[in-house]
Amino acid sequence: MEQSTASVAYIADDFDINELENAAWQQARAVAVTTYWSGETAPEGRHFEARLLWSDTHLYAKFTARQTEDLVVNPTPNTTMKTNELWERDVCEIFIAPDRMRPNRYLEFEVAPTGEWIDLAIEIAGDVRNTDWEFASQMKIAADIADTSVTMAIKVPFAAFDASPARGDVWLGNIFRCVGSGTTRGYLAWRPTRTETPAFHVPSAFAEIRFE
Repeated sequence: MEQSTASVAYIADDFDINELENAAWQQARAVAVTTYWSGETAPEGRHFEARLLWSDTHLYAKFTARQTEDLVVNPTPNTTMKTNELWERDVCEIFIAPDRMRPNRYLEFEVAPTGEWIDLAIEIAGDVRNTDWEFASQMKIAADIADTSVTMAIKVPFAAFDASPARGDVWLGNIFRCVGSGTTRGYLAWRPTRTETPAFHVPSAFAEIRFE
């Protein structure tokens, strides 16, 4: 059964995002992502899960993805600055709208297996998507490539959202993965956007992200 809500587990103490095996991650309920944007089930070798945590000051997201095909990554990554068009290679993404009454205003965070990243502030007005390319969330990133899996994680201060949640608050968002290349490239979505062609920027498909 599809999860209609992603739970964000509270942690009292912050930790370094490079601690990909920190015990705190086990407090989070895994959000399984097994479908393409269209709603079609993706091959198991492309499935992934996300775990979400929050502290008084930060939001954490960890993506653990199966990797049964060649990585599509930058051979010379630069992790010191945001990488434009990161979505053209393998990447995991999370979109978050802190004001559920205004889902057309949201933040986009992407991280690649190489540790490359990009953060963007988005506002959709009618048919126009406005992107703040200079947005700087001050997020921290970690990534690890194993034999049959890749793990990526981000840590974002709530100051980037201009909002701090309380227990029981509900934000909105969606979780994605781009994987592969050419005609077999896959666009996975936690909540399918069901557009005619692959598209992630569909706020009407956002689901609840609940702070526990």
